[in-house]
Amino acid sequence: IPRVQYYTMGKNIWQSAETWPPETTSLVTYYLDSEKGANSIYGDGRLSLNMSKGDNPDTFVYNPMNPVKSYGGNVCCTGNAVRGGAFDQQQMETRQDILVYTSDILEEGHEISGFIESTLYVSSDVKDTDFTIKLIDVYPDGRAYNLDETIQRARYREGYDKEVFMNKGEVYKIDLTPMATSNYFAKGHRIRIEISSSNFPRFARNLNTGGNNYDEKVGLTATNSIHHSTDFPSQIRLPIARKN
Repeated sequence: IPRVQYYTMGKNIWQSAETWPPETTSLVTYYLDSEKGANSIYGDGRLSLNMSKGDNPDTFVYNPMNPVKSYGGNVCCTGNAVRGGAFDQQQMETRQDILVYTSDILEEGHEISGFIESTLYVSSDVKDTDFTIKLIDVYPDGRAYNLDETIQRARYREGYDKEVFMNKGEVYKIDLTPMATSNYFAKGHRIRIEISSSNFPRFARNLNTGGNNYDEKVGLTATNSIHHSTDFPSQIRLPIARKN
């Protein structure tokens, strides 16, 4: 019996392997880039195999009193607060506090099976905030279905055994908890990620104060930036299956 059995969406088949990620995959790096700004689906954020040359950070305002609402996802134990599953994210992507980065149209299909790693270079005008990523499969007609998501609280970027707060305007490297999926992005589809600072109520809001959050009632509005350049190569690394 194989040690790993997994279901690949898009192909709608069960597969097996001796390891996870499967030995047939290799990590391929996509870099974040934009020219005028990646805010919302109407921005020009893109995922590119080439690193951005100049640092033109994408900036958004995160108000914890108006967080990005959880819409689908791999959820458990939230009662009726969040409905789990895959849903078209296009309406969510009209928000200015969601950065949207999309690949070129795929000229051939890609199977992504394994852990999805991501590194962001970030700055903020508050001492602590959160950063979220959502992985999306974009269909030729524009439908955009969520596959997985992750979050990182900035104060714990160096480990959960200590709090390290940010200084205003300084750029910090954040490695987010890896996502995991097995999905076939068919020819004509596009790969997309969304970045924001909240995914509520699946994840508790960060009130941006540097305090405990659970015993606070008033939050601070944060201006957060994602940097992308040769010095700050924000990226996502996808486990793409090699062709037979």
